[in-house]
Amino acid sequence: MSNTLTTIHNVQVLVCAPDGDKLKSESDARDLIGDAWYEGAKMVLIPVERLTEDFFKLKTGLAGQFIQKFVTYRLPLVILGDISQYVEQSRALRDFVYESNKGDQVWFLPELEELNDRLSRPQ
Repeated sequence: MSNTLTTIHNVQVLVCAPDGDKLKSESDARDLIGDAWYEGAKMVLIPVERLTEDFFKLKTGLAGQFIQKFVTYRLPLVILGDISQYVEQSRALRDFVYESNKGDQVWFLPELEELNDRLSRPQ
């Protein structure tokens, strides 16, 4: 299965296939950003299944490097799925997710309905 482009409340979203290769490097982030631009996407959605456990261990730096690419290129990123097991193990991750979800660049959302709700709100 490949990535697909979909529209949610007039926002073109590149939805990564849940069964694709694990995204585990800064290079993977750049490739995904390139794919999004090529498709005309204004946001990227990555299912939790596509990320390695190291992504959720902030001390590895992987999440920071990966997310920083999206922030630098001003392409909003959504991590979709249940990350409760990781958040329960790390106060730093819990705080990071909380702060990220208050902004408009990176969101950690458990269900697609929450993305739908956020994108339906007036900006």
